[in-house]
Amino acid sequence: MLRKLPLGWLTLVIQGGPKYIKRTHHARTMCSGPTPGVPYETSLQDEEAAEPKSVPSHVDAVIIGGGSLGCSTLYHLTKLGMTNVVLLEKDQLTAGTTWHTAGLVWNLRPSDTEIELLSSTRHLISEVLEAETGVNPGWINNGGLFIANNKERLDEYKRMATVAKVFGIESHVLTPEESKKLYPLMNIDDLYGTLYSPADGTIDPAGVCTALTRGATRAGAKVVTNCRVKDIKVAEDGMGVKRVQAVETSIGTINTPIVINCAGVWARTIGEKVGVNTPLCAKKHAYIVTERIEGVQNLPNIRDHDASVYLKLQGDALAIGGYEPDPIFWKPVPEFAFSLFELDWDVFAVHIEGAINRVPVIETTGIKSTVCGPESFTPDHKPLMGEAPEVRGYFLGCAFNSSGMMLGGGCGKELAHWVYHGRPELDMYGFDIRRFARFLTNNSGWIKERSHEAYTKNYAMVFPHDEPLASRGMIKDALHEELEAAGCIYQERQGFERPGWFSPNGPAPVLKYDYYGSYGIAKNANYEYEQRLMDDYTFDFPRHHDIIGNECLATRNNAAAFNMSYFGKFYLVGPDAQKAADWIFTNDMTKADGTTSYTCMLNQFGGVESDLTVSPIQPGAGGPLEPTFEGRGFYVAAGGGNSQHSLTHINTAIQDQKFDCRMLDHSTDLCMLSVQGPKSRDILQALTNTDLSNENFPFSTHQIITLAGHTLRALRLTFVGELGWELHIPNESAVPVYKAVMQEGAKHGIVNAGYRAIESLSMEKGYRHWHADLRSNDTPLEAGLAFTCKLKKATPFLGREAIEKQKADGIRKKIVCFTTDQPHGPILGLETIYRNGEIVGFIRRGAYCFDLQRNMGYGYIQRADGGKVTNAYVKEGEYQIDRMGELYPAMAHVKPPFDPENKRVKGDYSDVLADKVKEELHV
Repeated sequence: MLRKLPLGWLTLVIQGGPKYIKRTHHARTMCSGPTPGVPYETSLQDEEAAEPKSVPSHVDAVIIGGGSLGCSTLYHLTKLGMTNVVLLEKDQLTAGTTWHTAGLVWNLRPSDTEIELLSSTRHLISEVLEAETGVNPGWINNGGLFIANNKERLDEYKRMATVAKVFGIESHVLTPEESKKLYPLMNIDDLYGTLYSPADGTIDPAGVCTALTRGATRAGAKVVTNCRVKDIKVAEDGMGVKRVQAVETSIGTINTPIVINCAGVWARTIGEKVGVNTPLCAKKHAYIVTERIEGVQNLPNIRDHDASVYLKLQGDALAIGGYEPDPIFWKPVPEFAFSLFELDWDVFAVHIEGAINRVPVIETTGIKSTVCGPESFTPDHKPLMGEAPEVRGYFLGCAFNSSGMMLGGGCGKELAHWVYHGRPELDMYGFDIRRFARFLTNNSGWIKERSHEAYTKNYAMVFPHDEPLASRGMIKDALHEELEAAGCIYQERQGFERPGWFSPNGPAPVLKYDYYGSYGIAKNANYEYEQRLMDDYTFDFPRHHDIIGNECLATRNNAAAFNMSYFGKFYLVGPDAQKAADWIFTNDMTKADGTTSYTCMLNQFGGVESDLTVSPIQPGAGGPLEPTFEGRGFYVAAGGGNSQHSLTHINTAIQDQKFDCRMLDHSTDLCMLSVQGPKSRDILQALTNTDLSNENFPFSTHQIITLAGHTLRALRLTFVGELGWELHIPNESAVPVYKAVMQEGAKHGIVNAGYRAIESLSMEKGYRHWHADLRSNDTPLEAGLAFTCKLKKATPFLGREAIEKQKADGIRKKIVCFTTDQPHGPILGLETIYRNGEIVGFIRRGAYCFDLQRNMGYGYIQRADGGKVTNAYVKEGEYQIDRMGELYPAMAHVKPPFDPENKRVKGDYSDVLADKVKEELHV
């Protein structure tokens, strides 16, 4: 049954909606009424094109897929001097998804990396391609309007506008009346405000891809169309590592060490040829094009997120599309070039009411055509890029979630850099295939559920502490039920459930995914966990702000237990384990057994690929806690959110250097309970005969001990800036150890605490969070982590040359801690930093720090003149933080204001210095 539609539209749909033109490679069937067809004057379809007679025998790289990403990557590889490359397309360029894309180009996103990628695309299409190639990419700069129907939505837009200032992107927050002047056809009765982005526009997919390939072929690259990929040959090297060898096509074999999969919805099929998991699924994605609308010419494009609809200027008409709650999944078939589906009005109709509400004239306007084609979507609505962990030399550049045109220029540039130099220039972790754990990437249920939720919520507000509802409970550690009963509100990372915070109102278990009531599935009723999540749907302090504060203050004053079991837990073992550790880890790995070192891992450019702890160990009796091996080994504990990234980086370095060693993964075999706070030693000492004094068990050491009758590995470490121990416990012992700790801890005021508290406490202490204030394009020198680098020793390590050069030249950006007592809301990240009235950076990570009673944020600052950033430069400035368009005075600190001398982690709780700092901050 058709969903409820305005009467005029219902008539149109009944008369003509279901009828369509099906475009295939060979034929067309014509019908009357609104018909499928793209709104572009030209396409690259050529049914007369002949099959080529040959392909090159040897190339440096083969790109599979002639869409936006394939063409862009080809073009940018040639710009790097890599011209012996070939692009293969089974039909004609753009034939899969690119040819029917809406072609929108926005400039603003709630992500600094994506803003830079979009800026790169816009620069390419508006200033470079036509001048270089003579081909018009169809760029129309008509601007864009983001519609806000409520305060929270406008706050989200203000956050985007704030960080956009750092990158020189113009935007304006408009009142409803100002919005009406800009877009006279708009209904503003329910409008709260808008964000206007003058630099937005649209492009023509055929024009862009033609310009890109013309530029590439002029430089020496080749494009071969009507050429199918039959197989990809891989072979194992002397270490048993799979590497790309050749591509077999319908015309011949191409020998190559590199394959770049840009095959869109067909990328998964290509990956199956070599055993590479490609976590995407195809859906039918649609828009419609209206008849002519008087007065619409030159008006900006509209994104009405709350109605989940966009309205794109299409000449003298509008293209209307969006993200419906019940998209149709599609299993890709080989023969689907330049083809469209019949539009399912039952599915699409949800967008009509929102479109008519925003631009009422649409209700009396006819439908010229419908466009419903295949598009690839991922579990987090982000593309898949980078080298696959399964096969060396096999790269991904696919699954762009209907954003391939607008992200194509920037992502093609980064992917080319990735292939040529081994790493992208920008921080691309959010797009890197290594962001997903291997056990997830071939789990069809997880891919389907998560991609559905990500699709449905694509236009939802991006809140800092939102959590998915789909595919939850995949990995529950041994303490899960105990903590759930204690009121734990769980978060999800890499399939693991981890504690977020603890509610005094009792359990809130995560339920089976209900697809938000779509597909005839009953929506979960009285869903307590979902209600708790909704309390976080704000850019202000959440309702449970004080509850999280209590967890933080209990940690500072007494003790808290943190379940950190989702951490990656690995052993580096084998004859060359010491050589590998020396090369991969920046810190000194020749320290004595029993020590534990906080260290970074770098890429060849000196960027931090991960930070983790490494403990040298000797062979044990067997099992996850004390594995057997020969020689010296290393126990590696890596943050769970990026554990796959860390593991792949280590394995890649081992392979590149041909070290004779391996990684053992025991992540799910051990729990990790961290007991932190001034009373932590009293609690744990009562449960063990091992002397936990500073003399016998100093900071940054580890021992195998018996605690509460169970054998475990204790590491004296902290991620919150307190005296404490991490207890790495075999699963079967985790619950009794936890119960013993909590029973004894009750005498000392211990509480359960989660990662929301860790975020605040670690920031207060100045500890880094990888991929927040520490990324792959930040160096240890810039991040204040020079102490992790063994530069005083002659030992080579990956990235050392880049670090030594930077040290000699001086750093051009530097992380700085900022505090402010501004009272109107939290610092969340993306706030602009001003120094003496000049923009110098933005906040990477922010939180409220309860002991200091201050908002705090960390961000990197750079000089406008490109000069060195020194401590003196930092101290000499006066600073302001721009939060959603409002400026607040801020204090800059070159050292963390909480316990800057690291006394507390060593068990020294004389608070003279801390009191002095608080007095300076007027706490």
